[in-house]
Amino acid sequence: MVQNTRGQVSEARSRLLGTATRLFYTEGLHSVGIDRIVAEAKVTRATLYRHFASKDELVVAYLQAADQALRERAGEAVRSGRPAADILRAIARSIADDIGSPGFRGCAFLNAVAEYPDPEHPVHKAVLAHRQWFLRTITDLLAQTGETPPEPAGRHFVMLRDGAMAAGCLTDPAAVCETFLEGIEGILRFRTGPTAPRPRAETA
Repeated sequence: MVQNTRGQVSEARSRLLGTATRLFYTEGLHSVGIDRIVAEAKVTRATLYRHFASKDELVVAYLQAADQALRERAGEAVRSGRPAADILRAIARSIADDIGSPGFRGCAFLNAVAEYPDPEHPVHKAVLAHRQWFLRTITDLLAQTGETPPEPAGRHFVMLRDGAMAAGCLTDPAAVCETFLEGIEGILRFRTGPTAPRPRAETA
């Protein structure tokens, strides 16, 4: 990472990464070339290669930035001090909010791995690292909500999330979000046992 004399991340790097993020997410990874990124970021190719040794490295940086943003969001929920079940609900709600947001085009990580199927490729590895973190975070929280092994419930949560992300850009996102949030409530009811019915989650 290139920094200026004040220790701040280079403006050119930030502009490159911001431009790449927008184009990669909306148009795909392979379809967007270096020349397009350089032109829209208003930098030279030499500047790009000073910050990123290759397009693959830029793609990995894009995924790592997305990963960091999601980790920070989850961290805020965890640090709230609420019960684990409510933290899981907050994480699920943030996913639903993403699905319902303008310009939603599915999960950036699932989209990326579809274009980079080789498990040894750095892009593929970046996707797996994010998914391993997410599964571990969800499973650790679920472990606080019941006595039975939390791993199956963690995998169930992730599968519901994957399905909602895939369906959310293909059909009515409101219905997808409602189904997803109800599914998460089902997981929590199974973990905690019979409880008083919760009001239906808002999806708007």
